[in-house]
Amino acid sequence: MAIKATVHKATLQIADMDRNLYATHQVTLAREPSETDERMMVRLLAYALHVPADDHDGALAFARGAADAEEPDLWQHSLSGEVRQWIEVGQPDERRLVRAAGRADRVLLYTYSSAAHIWWAGVQNKLTRLNNLWVWQLPAAQSQALAELAARSMQLQVTVQDGQVWIGNNERSVEVHPAPLKAPTSKY
Repeated sequence: MAIKATVHKATLQIADMDRNLYATHQVTLAREPSETDERMMVRLLAYALHVPADDHDGALAFARGAADAEEPDLWQHSLSGEVRQWIEVGQPDERRLVRAAGRADRVLLYTYSSAAHIWWAGVQNKLTRLNNLWVWQLPAAQSQALAELAARSMQLQVTVQDGQVWIGNNERSVEVHPAPLKAPTSKY
């Protein structure tokens, strides 16, 4: 019998001064048996950094990601069905990112772990032509510290200012500095 996903619930109080977004979101995450707390928390961070101010152009939602090769970790569909944002976490195959770039207006990738720079060196040249791809690297120590915030039920405050992110609960806080590895020349 297959092991089922573990359900985690989080209340995110977001104060994103860079986007002038102040909101509280209740989210439910399914953590697949093969997924680590670190990866789940990076998904949650990506959600907090890209959730739209309103749902007029569709809501950002957790997709099946690791459980389905055809879906990202998060995505936003417009009300007419187009994929506005396709968000991946980890070190996906470059062909997956190329396919995503053909399907979505905007593709975002958050890579983490101490081996991320080695992975990036191997795929960087293959992804340069993708004009709708953004790639950020989270330092391994910071993504591991995020994992320590993981719980089945979480109350988290997320503050973003000048590209710096603080995420924490009542007991501890983690400062995260996403480093841009690739950004298109034109703004989204």
